[in-house]
Amino acid sequence: MTEAIYQKQIIDLARARVGAGRLDAPQAVSTVDNPLCGDRVTIELSLEGETVSALAHKVRGCLLCEAAASMIGLHASGSSPETLRGVAAAMHRMITQGGPAPAGWPEAEVFTPVREAKSRHRCVLLPFEALLAVLDETGR
Repeated sequence: MTEAIYQKQIIDLARARVGAGRLDAPQAVSTVDNPLCGDRVTIELSLEGETVSALAHKVRGCLLCEAAASMIGLHASGSSPETLRGVAAAMHRMITQGGPAPAGWPEAEVFTPVREAKSRHRCVLLPFEALLAVLDETGR
C-alpha cells in the first residue's frame, strides 16, 4: 500500500513545489491545520476581477500534502473561484468516494491509491481546505 501511495509522480510533484512561497501583497490569506498529525497549509491569494491572478502556499506537512499543494499551484492562477471550488469538491469525492479526478487536472490521478488509506485522506485534502478557506476570505 505504501509503495502505491508514495509513487514517483507524487514525489516529483511535491519536490516541484509549484507555488511555494509568499506573495508580496496578497488579498487574502488562510491557514488550515490538521491537529491529528500536525500538518499545516497556508495559502495566499490575489484576484483580478473574477480570476485568480496569483497564489502561493506554505506547507508544513507530509509528502502527500506538499504534492497536493503543488498541484493547486500548477492550476490556480487563471482559474475562477467557482472553478477552484468545483475542483476541491471533485477531489473530495475522488479521495473519499472513488469519484473521477477533476477535469483538466491530470495530476490528480496520482492520488488515486490514497482512496484505500483513509488515514491519509486529509493529507491530500488539507491544501484544498485551505484553498476553500482563502476563497471564503475573498468573498468569492
